[in-house]
Amino acid sequence: MSPELYAAFVLASALLALTPGPAMSLIVANSASFGLRAGMLTVAGASTGLALLVTGATLGMSSVMALMADGFDLIRWAGAAYLVWLGGRRLFHALSAGAGVAGEGAGAVQPRGRWFWQGLAVTLSNPKVLLFLGAFFPQFVNPASSLAVQLGLLGITFVVTIMVIDAGVAVMAGSTRRFFTGARMRTADALGGILLVCGGLWLALARRA
Repeated sequence: MSPELYAAFVLASALLALTPGPAMSLIVANSASFGLRAGMLTVAGASTGLALLVTGATLGMSSVMALMADGFDLIRWAGAAYLVWLGGRRLFHALSAGAGVAGEGAGAVQPRGRWFWQGLAVTLSNPKVLLFLGAFFPQFVNPASSLAVQLGLLGITFVVTIMVIDAGVAVMAGSTRRFFTGARMRTADALGGILLVCGGLWLALARRA
């Protein structure tokens, strides 16, 4: 693989990372509502899920997933329902807090591990990523060189690039949290809930091709 082709792959990966999607919606929502630690744990979970999907794509599982149309839709709808449920619960707690009921925002005790598992679950529930990677990676492979080495390099580069950009998004979203107190924090929680619901709808409307 030439340096120019590799640079083009890095650029394409970065542009893809900046494209809004379910995982980014979750990262922004958790960072804005619960702070940078929550955002980074969400990034860690999403990156772990992406690494698993990339491994599957490089091992040729994308061709298997392409044949499993029913399984694809089942997983996709489960992920969409999970995001909508998270967003609906966030909205409910934000509105309840506004009415004097304890919510799930900054004042509530949150188990740290749940953010990691949310990021992992949302990423793995989007099998379209697996199909996309199966079509994306070959565009940057040189048939005259070792296929395994090139796919390994592309996979590692892709995961690291996405993780770095997601972490930057988490930092930016988390930094806005200190400007929100009281009613503003509840508004931020409500917006985070809406963002999660939108991410769920995005995943539900995603097509296989």
